[in-house]
Amino acid sequence: MKLLLHTCCAPCSVYCIDSLRKEGIEPTVYWFNPNIHPYMEYKARRDCLKEYTKSIHVDAIFEENYGLQEFCKHVIGDLQNRCKNYCYPVRLEQTAKYAKENGYTHFSTTLLVSPYQNHEALIEVAEQMAKKYDVEFLYRDFRVGFREGQAKARELGLYMQKYCGCIFSEEDRYQKKIEKDKLASCSTKQ
Repeated sequence: MKLLLHTCCAPCSVYCIDSLRKEGIEPTVYWFNPNIHPYMEYKARRDCLKEYTKSIHVDAIFEENYGLQEFCKHVIGDLQNRCKNYCYPVRLEQTAKYAKENGYTHFSTTLLVSPYQNHEALIEVAEQMAKKYDVEFLYRDFRVGFREGQAKARELGLYMQKYCGCIFSEEDRYQKKIEKDKLASCSTKQ
């Protein structure tokens, strides 16, 4: 098996790579994440993944595509469904396409490790891309190792991001604080 593993960040890759290696599968990491913003966040995640893959001797391919304008153009009309309708398809399609064009037999994604992602939507999109590009989607429910992988990432001193990746997920992260600040602001106007 020749596996191309779409990878969103180093911390999410830890458990995925470890568990695949235990199965005797040596993945090639594939960075393609035009949904991560702002640029310094994109750069921090990419650079951390570069260092991590070097340190564990995993082959890695980094496809540069910082795409804030393209991302905004595609998600602005339906922010609530941005993951399923843009973020998953754009990344998994590019991964499947690259896999097919470069002799990989299978592809998968580290997004499957996160309990915060829409697991069923990820599987659905990946299966569509597998069919479209005639390459196998390797499904693993990596969520069982999420906490273990995060703990190991912390031990290794990997950059630990605080939100999924897009600017709207960062806003979601602060939603309770935003609401609290709004209420506090309203009560002081009297």
